[in-house]
Amino acid sequence: MSDLLEYEVAVVGGGPAGLTTALYTTRLGHRTVLFEKEGGRHAMVSHVHNMPGVSENVSGRELAAHAVAQLEHYGGDFYPDAVESVTKLGGDEADGTADGNVDPRFRLEAAHATVDADRVVFATGFRDRSPEVPELERFTGRGLHYCLHCDAYTLGDGSVFVLGHTESAAHVAMTMCNFTADIDLLLNDREPEWDDEIDTQLAAHPIDRIETAVVSAYDEESIDTDEPPWLGGLAFADGTERDYLGGFAMYGSAYNAEFAAELGCDLSDDGAINVDENRETSVDGVYAVGDVTHGQNQTTIAIGDGAYAGLAVHKDLRTFPKSLDELEASDGTDDSDADSDGTAGNGANDDDVDGGIGESDLERAVPGSPSDLRAQMRRVRELETHPGLREPSPDRGRE
Repeated sequence: MSDLLEYEVAVVGGGPAGLTTALYTTRLGHRTVLFEKEGGRHAMVSHVHNMPGVSENVSGRELAAHAVAQLEHYGGDFYPDAVESVTKLGGDEADGTADGNVDPRFRLEAAHATVDADRVVFATGFRDRSPEVPELERFTGRGLHYCLHCDAYTLGDGSVFVLGHTESAAHVAMTMCNFTADIDLLLNDREPEWDDEIDTQLAAHPIDRIETAVVSAYDEESIDTDEPPWLGGLAFADGTERDYLGGFAMYGSAYNAEFAAELGCDLSDDGAINVDENRETSVDGVYAVGDVTHGQNQTTIAIGDGAYAGLAVHKDLRTFPKSLDELEASDGTDDSDADSDGTAGNGANDDDVDGGIGESDLERAVPGSPSDLRAQMRRVRELETHPGLREPSPDRGRE
C-alpha cells in the first residue's frame, strides 16, 4: 500500500462540528482530511437558525457547501465518502519518527479511499427516532421538527402538536406554553411514561391531551409553489382531522458512536461518546465533537465544540515550542552522521545548545508545518476573494 495517504488529522463527519474542527486544524498547519457520507443530518436542515450573520434562508446543505469550499481553499482534503472502519495501528503509544513527527496511529477505510492518520475526530452525530405515523416524516423541516430551541420561534401563536408519550414530550409541551396557547399533546394510543408528579404538573397547563392514534399527515392547502409541501395537519383513528402549523416528535435519538465503541472509547449510559474539556475521548488520540457527545442539536454549539477540538489537536500535534525537557533529553546526535570509529562527524550536534538539541537540528525542523500547506498559505494571502457567505448585504433592501 505504497500509495496510501497519510494525514495528521482525519475527521469523520461533515456537519458543523466536523467542518469547524477540520478548518481549524488545516489553518493551524496540519494535513487534514474530512470524510462525509451523503445525506448527513445537518444537510437535511432546510433553514439554519440562530447563526449570527447567517440568514435563515440558508439551508444546512448550502452552509456545508461553503465550509467545504473553505476547507479545500486552505489546503484540507474532502472525501464525499462513507467511512466503513477505523482501526488503531501499533501499540498504545505512537513511536516518534526521525523528523520529530508522530507515526500514523489509525487507519480509516472508506468505500473509495484508505488513509492513515495520527489523530481521529468523530463528528458522527445522532439519528432522530421518527414517529410511526404514515406520511409524517416527509414533512421534516417543513412542519415536523425535532429541536425545540431551533423551531419554537417559527411556531409562535400557531396551532402546535407535540407527539410522544415520555417525560421529555410532556416537558416540551409545557415549554411550548411560552410561545402559543394552542398546544396538543398527542399520545398516539400509547400509555404515558411520566410519573404522577409530572402528570399533575402537566394537567395544570393549558394543554389538550389526545390519546387517539394518529394515522396520517396531510399537506397544507392552497400553496402554489414548486417547493416541497408543508404540513397541513394530522388525521386520527376516530376519523377526525386537526390542522397544525407544525409540531415536534419526541421519540428520542440514537448516537452514531459505533466506530468509537469499537476503538474502546467510553460511552455514556445513553450511548453518547464521553469526552473531556478538550473533546478528547478515553482513548489517546481520539476526539469527538458535536451531537455525538451530547445531542444538544444546536449548530452553534457544534461549531464551538469543533473549535475547542481543533485547538486541542493542534496543541497535541504541533512541533513547536519544544519544552525544556525535550531539549535537555536530546543530545543532538544523528547516527547517520557518525564517523566509522563511532565518533560524531559534521553532524547535528556540532552546534549544541547547552548540551541539548543541536542548533542546526532546530533550524532544519523550522518551520514545523508541511511545505505544501505553507505554499497554500502563501497563495491564499494573495487572494482578494475567499469562499464563504458574502451576500446579501445587510443593507440590501433599505431605501
